[in-house]
Amino acid sequence: MDSAPALRRSTSPSRTCSTQIQPNLVKLPKKWDWIITPDPHGFGASFKTLNQPLADLLKVWGLGPGDLTVDLSRATPAMAAATALATLAHSSQFQTLKPALIAGDAPVSELVIVNGTAHTWQQDNPWAEAAIGMRRLAAEQFNRGSFAAAAHLFRYLEARVSGGQKPLYHAFADLADAYGCWDRFQYKPAWESLKTATKALDMASVFGGPAGIKQLIPRLKENAGFLEKIVMDPSDVKAAVAPDLLANARRRAEQDRAFDAALATAVRALEAFAQVQLFKQHKIKTNDVQPDQLPAELRETCKTSFRDDMDGKYKLPLLAQFRALGGLGDQMGQAYQAQWPQMKPLLDAASRSPLGHGFEPATAERYHQLYALIVKVTSVTDAALPKFPTLEL
Repeated sequence: MDSAPALRRSTSPSRTCSTQIQPNLVKLPKKWDWIITPDPHGFGASFKTLNQPLADLLKVWGLGPGDLTVDLSRATPAMAAATALATLAHSSQFQTLKPALIAGDAPVSELVIVNGTAHTWQQDNPWAEAAIGMRRLAAEQFNRGSFAAAAHLFRYLEARVSGGQKPLYHAFADLADAYGCWDRFQYKPAWESLKTATKALDMASVFGGPAGIKQLIPRLKENAGFLEKIVMDPSDVKAAVAPDLLANARRRAEQDRAFDAALATAVRALEAFAQVQLFKQHKIKTNDVQPDQLPAELRETCKTSFRDDMDGKYKLPLLAQFRALGGLGDQMGQAYQAQWPQMKPLLDAASRSPLGHGFEPATAERYHQLYALIVKVTSVTDAALPKFPTLEL
């Protein structure tokens, strides 16, 4: 965009444009228009005049983020500031035509002759610096678990920065998308995006990049390995999902303060640990169990109470899963039975919550109590739970 048409005060703006500007253009652009400002020395009035009409005009032209080049040649300071502010969100390059005062400023082929005087182009992209503050905001969104918002900001920056910075912000956007998918248990797309982002950020760390990338890479590779275990596990009962559910419950509580979701997810994690133990150690699938696989005291109950009318399969609910483990002499089942007096009111609280079967919101206390009991019953360690990284950019 050439700002010169908007910089001149005239009682006849259209005449000024047609007699002083158009004749000096070698070739008119395919898409162009005038926006006449009232005062080239008034920043506020100029910005107000430019801002909304320019945004509407760019929509008509079909220009995307970063597609606009802004020419500030011969602009007054007020006009330059107003134009830059109005166009910053749409632009990836600002340029100014300056007299070539020093011999050898540029090769002859790059000189522009205006009224017999040699000029050169000075080009800058303000997003090289503006991106720094916005990427910190994107990192804050990521660290709060707002992965979609973080990805949007990183892609916003990707469209506007130049050169080698584009792949960097593309990688950060892929990273945010990966953890957003993971947070929703979409393991395969999360793994694929995380692998791509990790490779790009690893390369960026070799050639510089923001401080903090080198410390980030080991955690990303560790997380990619965790996701790979889930994605590549051919079993119907995937062992790594159980600790992932417990880690998800902790994020819901600590990050979102969403204790109903945290409590419900923790109950599901408890069940997943039981399902994994029954399958890995005793070859029992809880959604298709054979009564003779169970301890003797559960077989008749299974036949009379656990048969699904739709498909005819016997399916063990949570409490029966741990009773089965206990009856089979499994340590996890026995630990559950020993903790049953403390466990029952917590499972009741989860059932009464809006995400269970009732209308009573869960509390932080109930969640923390259940989390502690799950750790005691399953013997899961903190090191076994996947940890999302913290972005420090």
